[in-house]
Amino acid sequence: MYDAYDGLIFDMDGTILDTEPTHRQAWRQVLAQHGMAFDEKALIGLNGSPTWRIAEFIVEQHQSDLDPHRLAAEKTSLFKSILFDVVKPLPLIEVVKAYKGRRPMAVGTGSEHAMAVALLQHLGLRDYFSAIVGADDVKRHKPEPDTFIRCAELIGVPPARCVVFEDADFGLQAARAAGMDAVDVRLL
Repeated sequence: MYDAYDGLIFDMDGTILDTEPTHRQAWRQVLAQHGMAFDEKALIGLNGSPTWRIAEFIVEQHQSDLDPHRLAAEKTSLFKSILFDVVKPLPLIEVVKAYKGRRPMAVGTGSEHAMAVALLQHLGLRDYFSAIVGADDVKRHKPEPDTFIRCAELIGVPPARCVVFEDADFGLQAARAAGMDAVDVRLL
């Protein structure tokens, strides 16, 4: 189905792993401790962004003087403590399995590199990917193309020969900006 491409790049959260409900749960719990809440639609619009950027948005919305990096660290810590018990692969993982050994594949995620590696190892999926690029591996994040361009470099495939699988508008914009075709997995 994707044989026309020389490299496959996958977003992680919400694309190959069902982590979105846990992200929302962690945000709800951490924000409640600070007497704040979030607009779920606004948060979904920020999918693919690094945690600190989402925290920055929430802090601005509440006109709080809370340090967004501290808030992001609290959320990430809670997220990690509950995620490993509940995370599971999404149906798109079948594409990953079908192309293992046939095409180089990478993960380009807004999550931290170490978190992505830990999750993929936990589920026995780490060896399917030649490269992982996390939010802490690039200076400019989705919707900028840097994450996916770095993935293409690491798997040794020109961007124009790659396809990106994404579930977020920022990620789809990043893929197009990188000169790659993109599959909106929300439409599959």
